[in-house]
Amino acid sequence: MFEKVLIANRGEIALRIHRACREMGIKTVAVHSVADANAMHVKLADESVCIGPNASADSYLNIPAIITAAQITGADAIHPGYGFLSENARFAEIVEEHGIAFIGPTAEHIRVMGDKISAKATVEKYGIPVVPGSKGEIRNYKDAKKVADEIGFPVIVKAASGGGGRGMQIVRSADRLEEAVNTASREAEVSFGDGTVYLEKFLTLPRHIEFQILADKHGNVVHLGERDCSLQRRHQKVLEEAPSPALNSEMRMKTGKVIADAIKAIGFVGAGTIEFLYEEGEFYFIEMNTRIQVEHPITEMITGIDLVREQIRVAAGQPLTMSQEDIKFHGHAIECRINAEDPFTFMPSPGKIKTYHPPGGLDVRVDSALYAGYSIPPYYDSMIAKLIVHGKSRNDCLMRLRRALEEFVIDGVKTTIPLHEKLIREPDFIDGNYDIHWLEHYLDNLDLDNL
Repeated sequence: MFEKVLIANRGEIALRIHRACREMGIKTVAVHSVADANAMHVKLADESVCIGPNASADSYLNIPAIITAAQITGADAIHPGYGFLSENARFAEIVEEHGIAFIGPTAEHIRVMGDKISAKATVEKYGIPVVPGSKGEIRNYKDAKKVADEIGFPVIVKAASGGGGRGMQIVRSADRLEEAVNTASREAEVSFGDGTVYLEKFLTLPRHIEFQILADKHGNVVHLGERDCSLQRRHQKVLEEAPSPALNSEMRMKTGKVIADAIKAIGFVGAGTIEFLYEEGEFYFIEMNTRIQVEHPITEMITGIDLVREQIRVAAGQPLTMSQEDIKFHGHAIECRINAEDPFTFMPSPGKIKTYHPPGGLDVRVDSALYAGYSIPPYYDSMIAKLIVHGKSRNDCLMRLRRALEEFVIDGVKTTIPLHEKLIREPDFIDGNYDIHWLEHYLDNLDLDNL
């Protein structure tokens, strides 16, 4: 097992990794920008190293600085968390080239799955269904028109690299297609340094459902069920729940087995997530994330399995601590992402935390690096906390979540807590009757003057 792990991240996920390491008897190294000198994970880690100025490009994306920090502190492994360098294949290669273990999959698997075109081709070969669309890159309008005529409108043009809704254009008619291809390609080039785009059928009312998998170096692969991530704004997840209200046990196990068999055939090692659009009883693969997910706690809550701990063990060459038969699903869990934003206009709200009081009680978990007196810097993602609640049933979970949100106090900045309080009282959400477009329609129809 590793003796010292460098955590190449910040915020709640850095603290989450630190906690897992501490419980395993592993020392930790925190890296941080100038702006994060007083961050919680920096205060709690065994050692800390400043790796650059405030901007991510000069600090959390600064590969030479991170490698140097690992070398001078004697870290024998690096955990990248999520975001930043977590899905950067070159970073994984450089880490290994310096004799340091990368807590994640191989660089080759990161590279293959990081390109959505190659990812689709890879999983389709092993029986995972994909969204109808182009078999490869769309180079021009002629290519796009040919595919669109075959699968029918509406279609969506997507960037082959990156995510988060950038480099995506929905096209409902042929007269908009050429402009959409050019716009998506330009956005992708600016955002990801890669203007490659492809085309897919645009599903009108799908849910976003993802399956969590774990795989070790000994050929063992398990799935840990699904998460429903359909409540999204501008392709960014806002609230997630597990299991999905749309699936039954038979569908879960059948689909999970197909995924686990495919992952085993591919030879993937580590924690990963297979993401689908789900419509009218059919799954359509959209991408694979080769890292821990923001929403991993709801899977932990319904399975009792520590995903970060398993990541670390697998990277150290140890086998999974469970087989598929050992995995049992208990109850229901929901996660609310709490952002430092106006809850209805979504304007960022960085600033100093005056009062911080997280909720407690049975089956209530808060993943956050906040504390009273901490100043939220304006340079990074606005998510400042995750409220995760578990119940014996979905209804029990909802009632507990209402109570927990009422208890949650973050004073000094605006947060999205009031939005979550409204959302979980909406009849459509209570009934589990929502899709990936539901939240944006809901927000468009809100009367902001009477909130």
